[in-house]
Amino acid sequence: MRFLDPKFKDNAGKYFAQCTLAALVLFVVLQLLEASANAAIIGALGASSFIAFTMPHANVSRPRYLLGGYAVGLTVGVACFYAGRWAPLENVPLFRESGAEVFAALAVGISILCMTITNLEHPPAAGVALGLALNFNMPRTLIVIVVGIVGLTIGKTLLKPLLIDLL
Repeated sequence: MRFLDPKFKDNAGKYFAQCTLAALVLFVVLQLLEASANAAIIGALGASSFIAFTMPHANVSRPRYLLGGYAVGLTVGVACFYAGRWAPLENVPLFRESGAEVFAALAVGISILCMTITNLEHPPAAGVALGLALNFNMPRTLIVIVVGIVGLTIGKTLLKPLLIDLL
């Protein structure tokens, strides 16, 4: 079993440069958004940064998948948040006891289904759906996520000519 990726030896500079660029792009996005108030949901942007900067030429890191996947995750997550708080469900024992958890799990399943049938697969977006279904507290959260993924997508797209696939 190898500890280091065989490509690392010949591309060490690229590895360090791309990881640094990923950190810098995400830092700028986070500074612009004051995102620490939404730390749980913003974690998905960290995962998206990994995908965008380690697999810059893969489908999953193309703008269509980054932006489309997040659009699905946002929509499904917010819909499941409100569905889980729908008053008539308060009388159903399962929902009375575990409604938030049921709809959070549904948010992940539905977002996966929607992303796969629309060919917008981006795994971290399912995490966004989960986070929103559990704790959607204000429209500002949506703005933070949208601006965050758009900023990350723009940064990765501008830097793509300098990037290699690290995986």
